[in-house]
Amino acid sequence: MKTQKRLGILTSGGDCPGLNAVIRAVVSHATLTYNWQILGIPYATKGLLERKTVPLSLHSLDLRGIDPLLNMGGTILGSINKGDTLEHIDEILASYDALELDALIGIGGDGSLSILNQLQARGNWQFIGIPKTIDNDVAHTERVVGFDTAVNTIVDALNRLTFTAASHDRVMIVEVMGRTAGHLALQAGIAGGADVILIPEIPYSIEGICSHLKELRDVWRRKFAIVVVAEGAKVGNYSYYDTSYHTSPCGIGQYIANEIRTCSQDQVDVRVSVLGHIQRGGIPTALDRLVATTFGKTAVDLLAAGETAKMVAWHNGQVEAIPLELVVAQSPLCVAPNHYLVQIARALGIYVGKETCIHNVV
Repeated sequence: MKTQKRLGILTSGGDCPGLNAVIRAVVSHATLTYNWQILGIPYATKGLLERKTVPLSLHSLDLRGIDPLLNMGGTILGSINKGDTLEHIDEILASYDALELDALIGIGGDGSLSILNQLQARGNWQFIGIPKTIDNDVAHTERVVGFDTAVNTIVDALNRLTFTAASHDRVMIVEVMGRTAGHLALQAGIAGGADVILIPEIPYSIEGICSHLKELRDVWRRKFAIVVVAEGAKVGNYSYYDTSYHTSPCGIGQYIANEIRTCSQDQVDVRVSVLGHIQRGGIPTALDRLVATTFGKTAVDLLAAGETAKMVAWHNGQVEAIPLELVVAQSPLCVAPNHYLVQIARALGIYVGKETCIHNVV
C-alpha cells in the first residue's frame, strides 16, 4: 500500500528559460512541506504514454551542495511540441493509472494546456497547469514563465545590431518568434528602440514602412533603422506559415527586406537577422525565476487543498487559480490594435501598422 502521495510533473511544448526553476520549486515544496514522492515524466505525454518516469528528490537536484536548476535554461525532463497525443488518449490514461499517480502538474503553453486539459477531463485526474511560453499568449495571466527572458534576449540583440546598423547606414530587419501573437515583438521592439514593429494582429503596408524610413532619413537625418518583425506577420491576409500560399524558403524578414529594396529602388542597404531559437535559450532572468518559483509552490499547495483542473495565473502581483476550461477557451491571446503598448509605440514615433485584430485580444 502506498504511504506517500505520488505527484507527476512534466514539461510540454517548446522549451524556454525558467522551466527548471518550476521543477525545483515543485520538488522542494512538495518534499519538504508535504513529504510527497515526485516523479518527473520525460518528454511530456510521450513519456507518459511509454510509462517512463525519473524519480526527483532534493538530493538529486544539487551537485556538492550547489543547486543548478534555478539558473539553468531548458528543461531537465525534456519536451516535445509535436505528435498525435489525442489519438492515444486511452493508452495515456491507462499509463497514468499504471504509474499510480495521484496528481499531475503540467507546464506548457496554450496548445499543451489544451491537450492536457482534455486528458485530465477524460481521466478524472487531479491536475494543475503552469503557463510557460515566450509568446505570452496564454489567457488570464499577466505573466508566464519564459517571456521576460526572451524579451531581454531580443533587446540585447537589438542593442548590438543598432551599433552595426548605425556604423554602416543600414536598415536592419530582425525577425523574432510569434506566429499568431505579437507580444514578444511589440515589447522587445519598444524596449530595444525599434523604428518599425510588425506583428500578426495589425496590418501594415510596404509603402507605409518605406514612407516612415524616408521620413527618418530626410526629416530626422537618421541614416539607419531597426525593423522588428514577428515571424507570423501577415502578407495581406496570409502568413509565411501558410504553406498553401507560398513555396518560398525565406521567412517574413527576408520578404520585408526584399520589398524595401524594391520600394527604394535599391537605394537602401538592408540586412536580415533571424534570431530563431536563440530566443528560447539562456539563463532565466530574476523575474522569470521568481514567477517560476511562485507558480511551482502555488501549484503544489492547490493540489494539497484538493483543487484540480486549474491553472496558476499572475494577477496584480499575486497568484490565483483560474479554471483551465476558461483559459483554453480564450487562448491564444493576441495583441489588440488599441493595446496601450501599441499606443505607446505610436506615441514614440514607431510605425506599427493599423486596422483590426481578428483573434482574442488583451
